[in-house]
Amino acid sequence: MHIERLDLADPGDRVAGLYAVHEALGDPGAPMSPRHFASKLRGGWSGERAETWVVGVGGEIAGGCTLYYPDADNTHMANLPLFAVHPDRRRQGLGGALLDLAIDRARGEGRRLLLGEAPTGGPGAGFAEARGFTRATDEARRVLDLRTVDWASYELMRADAARHARGYSLERWIGPAGEELLDDMALLMTSMNDEPLGDLDMEDHRWTAERFRVLDHEHARSGLTSYTVIARHAESGEPAGFTRLLVDADDARGWARQVETGVIHAHRGHRLGTVLKLANAIWFHTCEPAVERIITWNADDNAYMLAINESMGFRILDTWNGWQLRI
Repeated sequence: MHIERLDLADPGDRVAGLYAVHEALGDPGAPMSPRHFASKLRGGWSGERAETWVVGVGGEIAGGCTLYYPDADNTHMANLPLFAVHPDRRRQGLGGALLDLAIDRARGEGRRLLLGEAPTGGPGAGFAEARGFTRATDEARRVLDLRTVDWASYELMRADAARHARGYSLERWIGPAGEELLDDMALLMTSMNDEPLGDLDMEDHRWTAERFRVLDHEHARSGLTSYTVIARHAESGEPAGFTRLLVDADDARGWARQVETGVIHAHRGHRLGTVLKLANAIWFHTCEPAVERIITWNADDNAYMLAINESMGFRILDTWNGWQLRI
């Protein structure tokens, strides 16, 4: 066994080897292209510092882990967005060695909490529990099969919801937001701080125009095309809510990702979330007719968003848990 830090300036074949490990896991959800995967090794979407370590056996990459270190908020934690061992190399001590290294590195950065996630009941969950992690969140991935959508019904649903949202207008764009929209998007992103977090020891995210610019352009750099719709309050001009879809331009394989959807607290109660998600789905399907499925994540106790997704036809693919370890 040999563990080394990945040098992204001179990665050799290590990124390709780690990508092969990721592919071998057989995730049934939306795939990642090599460019999208490599972007996760560079850093978090909104500029979190990152480091990646790979473990090799017999000259081949057998697994690895990536650590994110938030600096704008949640500076007490380190995240593990990638932690993987090839299925053929499990139970050989590789995961344990990687985790020991991750704990040591996180402590060295002054972090006291380590976060990760894994499918419910899978080998990752068993490993986390055995190593002292506690389950902090319960989530599910849901999939909307666009091939079965009755688009005329969607239009009727949108019109019905829009009757409760008079006084609001919709704006939409593809790709990164213009400079004139960055402050609005930073404000809208704060609505995500109300998302249920279970027992997760996490602070509110602090969004600025610059932080959102980094997020937006990192998506584009990773080969992801974003479709954004926002609602604006006509009388005040204030941004009220938003939703976004992402599609991997390099390797979608028929999938898209539903990412953030949020409504500012002062503008809730007008069914804006429903209006926004239906409007974006209809527009997205017109622009990307080859996409067959949209995948999304929801906490089990996010009743409002679950109701919207169920009404649209999203169905459960699998369940996941967030795990945390105090270090």
